[in-house]
Amino acid sequence: MISAIPVPKPTESTHHRLFEFAKTALIKIFVSPYATVCDLYCGGVPDEDKWDEAQIGHYIAIDVAQSGISQVQEAWESQRKAYTSEFFELDPCIEDMESRLQDKGNMADIVCCMQHLQLCFETEEKARRLLHNVSLLLKPGCYFFGICPDSSTIWAKYQKNVEAYHNKSSSMKPNLVPNCIRSESYMITFEVEEEKFPFFGKKYQLKFASDISAETHCLVHFPSLIRLAREAGLEYVEIQNLTEFYDDNRAQFAGMLLDAGPSLVDPRGRLLPRSYDVLGLYTTFVFQKPDPDIAPPLMTPLLQDGSHNHDEREWQGSVWRDDEKNGQTEPPSLALSKITEQKGILGPGPADLRFSEAL
Repeated sequence: MISAIPVPKPTESTHHRLFEFAKTALIKIFVSPYATVCDLYCGGVPDEDKWDEAQIGHYIAIDVAQSGISQVQEAWESQRKAYTSEFFELDPCIEDMESRLQDKGNMADIVCCMQHLQLCFETEEKARRLLHNVSLLLKPGCYFFGICPDSSTIWAKYQKNVEAYHNKSSSMKPNLVPNCIRSESYMITFEVEEEKFPFFGKKYQLKFASDISAETHCLVHFPSLIRLAREAGLEYVEIQNLTEFYDDNRAQFAGMLLDAGPSLVDPRGRLLPRSYDVLGLYTTFVFQKPDPDIAPPLMTPLLQDGSHNHDEREWQGSVWRDDEKNGQTEPPSLALSKITEQKGILGPGPADLRFSEAL
């Protein structure tokens, strides 16, 4: 029987409740009892209630020192958990875990990153280091999963703004590009006004209506994420917008959102418009470290030498092609063709997530 998310406090925002739901659902799907879990960027308040309910066997928390992880460790250990735990102060997208964790390599059944993956896309080297460390930690056959902003959806909304602006303001300065996306729930502002999507370092601020200040993120270029993961020995399994993730698992998890508070879903468990808008800003990601003794089917398309550069440039163009906007892509002749056919990777996300006009 699926247990409900704890009843939210009146001050908890729609965004917070939906995000907590997504984390709970992923943990229920992937984490088995007695598993060894490594939680990257666990934050100032690790999801202790979720790990308690999952009945894990061992917990490894990793975060940067600024998060106050030593205080978190003291509070965590004072609760006398049923499982053992370890805490490490380091930045997994900068430091080499092999020297810091010594005998911890290849011991985790699960590595998760529920926040901050997008910050590792500030540079290619940071993203590469993170994925190398994940591969080091994981046992063969086990999974790396988490949640990050859906850059396909965010960029599609931005492109929609750009197109509408140019259509309505042809007499204005041609080099002026609008850099802000607004809805009733959030505002997204790009630091640099441009129409290109660089693979790394494309920063923006995301501010929800209930938050005092905005958070800085980087767009995650999904083809580069898949390519770097493969270089690190991790095979792509799925990247899925959270609205699609919810629809696929609605029969199992709708009750959790019904119990999480009003204004999230209707009585039949379908997402209400505001919930759909907020949840659609995020995506799941799932990778697996292959077990050479089992030889699972190959999930990630083989990349021909140098081919990824061509296909990533196809996505970097200033405006989406009409067939891409409609979710109908003709597979390119080179290597990443199978990736373009998957949901939530190269396409601009579900059509319902796009604004009907610039806001």
